[in-house]
Amino acid sequence: MSGPHGTLVGMSAPTPTPVAQRRRPSGLLLVALAGIAWGTIGPAVQLAHQASGLSPSMLGSYRAAAAAFVLLVAAAVAGRLRECWVLGRVHARPALAVGSLTAAFQFFFFLAVVWAGVSVGTVIALGLAPMLLLVLKALRSRAFPRLGELATVAVALTGLLLVSLAGTEVSAAPHPVPGIIAALISGTAFALATDAAVPLSRVLDPFALTVITMIVAAACLVPAGLVVAWVNAEPLGTTDTGSWLMIIYLGVVTMALAYGLLYAGLRTTSSANAVVATLLEPATAVLIAVLFLGDKPTVASSIGFFLIIAAIATLGRRPKRPVADGTPDEVIVPGSD
Repeated sequence: MSGPHGTLVGMSAPTPTPVAQRRRPSGLLLVALAGIAWGTIGPAVQLAHQASGLSPSMLGSYRAAAAAFVLLVAAAVAGRLRECWVLGRVHARPALAVGSLTAAFQFFFFLAVVWAGVSVGTVIALGLAPMLLLVLKALRSRAFPRLGELATVAVALTGLLLVSLAGTEVSAAPHPVPGIIAALISGTAFALATDAAVPLSRVLDPFALTVITMIVAAACLVPAGLVVAWVNAEPLGTTDTGSWLMIIYLGVVTMALAYGLLYAGLRTTSSANAVVATLLEPATAVLIAVLFLGDKPTVASSIGFFLIIAAIATLGRRPKRPVADGTPDEVIVPGSD
């Protein structure tokens, strides 16, 4: 239960209860569901782009606008619009940081896949995030990462590499160097946004946090997409009804709902574990391509898919020794012994 400013109440018990312990894997499950939702972005954007001619950056702008609109309506219907406004002002700095970093992640990711190719952009952006968070954790704790943590990240990144690159032709890369730089910026922003969202997710409920940060992200993405489209002389709209329905799906499911799931999951798991769990995104995209778009799986991509699943499965293991502070929000350490 949350207090008047979204702070958690009744979470200061000296020792974790069995109920709190059972909640731990559920956080990873929620993050994994967010990754699955994000895995539908690629196929949906591809279909909308082919039908409408809108650029990926323009589709991303409309997606953000749709998410912000739906969340504002939901907040108004729930009678929480003023509460979200107050909470946004109280936690303005971290909320602005999470929202703007989320926007940067999405914007530069689109640029990376256009400039450097889908495979290269995906591997660099999504692969960089777990490594950065592992380094951040080591710096904060002043301790070298455990072998189990290193093994989990290594297995997940190997799976990502196989799923993204194996058996596919590398997309045309008109601007490879700027594309790689954009992918590096995107991956860094994703890692920092997820890391910054953890403390916020534990003082704000997931709905309020999603409303606040997605409005900030939309405020950044919409003008950015419009500027890019104007500079490149790209169309700003379409008369294709199916494309608008796809944009609504992208905004409601892959942004509003998916980030709500992510923030709910971050309440009981760490940012490092979360970004590994979100690697279900490329795995889901490959599965959709095989099941619905006629792609044929390769041995390497199949191995990569199961490596990602195996790495995520290890994240639910609990340390045998009791936690130091006894809070139910203690991080789950992957591969702890």
